[in-house]
Amino acid sequence: MPDNATCADLFDQSPDAVIFAGPDGLILEWNRAAERIFGHTRAEALGRSLDVIIPEEFREAHWRGYDRALAAGETKYSGQVLPTRAVRSDGVDIYVELTFAIIHDSRGEVIGALAHARDISERWAKEREQRRELRRLKDQLGLPS
Repeated sequence: MPDNATCADLFDQSPDAVIFAGPDGLILEWNRAAERIFGHTRAEALGRSLDVIIPEEFREAHWRGYDRALAAGETKYSGQVLPTRAVRSDGVDIYVELTFAIIHDSRGEVIGALAHARDISERWAKEREQRRELRRLKDQLGLPS
C-alpha cells in the first residue's frame, strides 16, 4: 500500500482533473489538472461550490442528481463516461468527459462525491463539424437526415 505522500503525488499528478466535494457540494480536493482544465487554482477552488464549473442552466438538474446519488450511496453513472459542458474560470464553456463515484468512509458512511474530468473540447468541435458536413451532404443528395 502506498504511503500518504505517494497517494498525494498520484492525486496531484493525475493527467485528468480530480475533484472531490463533500455532501454539501463544496470542493474539498482539486488537483493540478483541474487547475489547468478549469482555470481555478486549488486555493481558489477549495471551499467553493461545484457551481464554479457547472453552467448555470445545468445547476438545478445537477443538484437534484447529486443529492439523489448521495442519499442512495451510489450513482447510476458508475462505470460510465459522460460528455457534458462545463465552464472555466474565464466564463468560457468547454466540453469535458466526466466519471463519478460516491465515496464512503471506513464505516460505510457517504462522505462525498469524486469526479474525474478530461477536456474534450477540441474533439467535440471536430465531431460537431463532421456531423454538420454529413447533414449537408445528405441534404445535397436528398437523403434523410
